[in-house]
Amino acid sequence: MTLAVAVQMDPLESINIAGDSTFALMLSAQARGHRLFHYTAEALNHADGRVWARAHPVTVRRAAGDHFVFADPVSLDLGSDADVVLMRQDPPFDLGYITATHLLERIAHRTLVVNDPASVRNAPEKMFVLDYARFMPPTLVTRSLDEARGFLAMHGEIVVKPIHGNGGKAVFKVDAAGTNLSALIEVFNMTWREPHMLQAFLPGVAEGDKRIVLVDGEVAGAINRIPGKGEFRSNLAVGGSAVKTELTPREREICAALAPELKARGLLFVGIDVIGGEWLTEINVTSPTGIVAIERLDGVDVAAMIWDAIEAKLAARGSWRGGDAS
Repeated sequence: MTLAVAVQMDPLESINIAGDSTFALMLSAQARGHRLFHYTAEALNHADGRVWARAHPVTVRRAAGDHFVFADPVSLDLGSDADVVLMRQDPPFDLGYITATHLLERIAHRTLVVNDPASVRNAPEKMFVLDYARFMPPTLVTRSLDEARGFLAMHGEIVVKPIHGNGGKAVFKVDAAGTNLSALIEVFNMTWREPHMLQAFLPGVAEGDKRIVLVDGEVAGAINRIPGKGEFRSNLAVGGSAVKTELTPREREICAALAPELKARGLLFVGIDVIGGEWLTEINVTSPTGIVAIERLDGVDVAAMIWDAIEAKLAARGSWRGGDAS
C-alpha cells in the first residue's frame, strides 16, 4: 500500500545528493510507491489542535542539479493526511529545532514521526551520550576556564566543542601547553550560553572515527571516517573520507548496551560515533548520516532497512492512510 510521507528537512536545492541520507530515504520511499511531500520546519503551523504545513508534493531523481520536481503546494495536515513524518532538518539544535519537536509531538500519537520528537528533544547528541559514560573518553561539560585548565592539566591534549554542534564544526584541539585555551573558552562563552564539551584527545582518531548506524536498535552497517590531510576531524562534512570497516567486540558491546533504550525511545534511525574501536563520543539522533557511504562500500541498503522498520511499525499500529492531501 502507498504511504504519505512528509519530509521535514532543509531546502532540497541545497543538498548534495551524492551523500545525503535524507535524499536516499526519499528515493527508497518513492521506489516503493510511497507519496512524498517536502516542507521546511519554518512552515509548521498549529491551531485548534491541528498541526499542518504548506508542503510540496515532490518527485526525486538521481540527477545532480535537477534532482527534484515540485508539484503545486498543498495544505498538509500532519495528523490526518500523513502516515509518516521524517524529521530530518539539520541542526543547529536551537529553539527553532526544539519548537518543531514540540509541535510534532502533538501529532505523534496519530502519525509516526521518525525519530520520535520528544526523544529527539530529550536526547541531543552530546547529552544523551553522558548516560553511557562508561564507554566514553574522559569528558567535562563546563563554561569555566578554571575547570578547563584543570582538565587540560589532567589529560594533556584535549578537544573543545560546542555541546549542540554538528558535522565537526567548531571542534578545536588544544595542545598540552594550553595555547589559546583561555581565548577559546572566552569565544565559546560569548557565542553560546550553554556549557561546552571538553574531552581528552584520542590519538587513535588518526586511524579513523567510526560511524555505526543502528535501525530500531539493530546494527545496520558502519563506515570508518579518516581525517583529511592536516586535519584531526574525520567528519565527511569537513573533508574526511569513508572506508570499509568491521566492528570490534567493544563496539558490539556498546551497540548492545544502547539498543534497548533506542527502541524504547522511538529512536529508529541513529548514528553513533566511536574512536579507536572503543570510545563512544556521540549518539546522533537529530539527522544522522552515513547510509549512502555504507551502501557504496558494503552494498547494504540501509534506506530499505529503515523503510522496512517504518512499515512494520505502521502495520503494528494499524495505521496506513495513503495521503489524500489537498
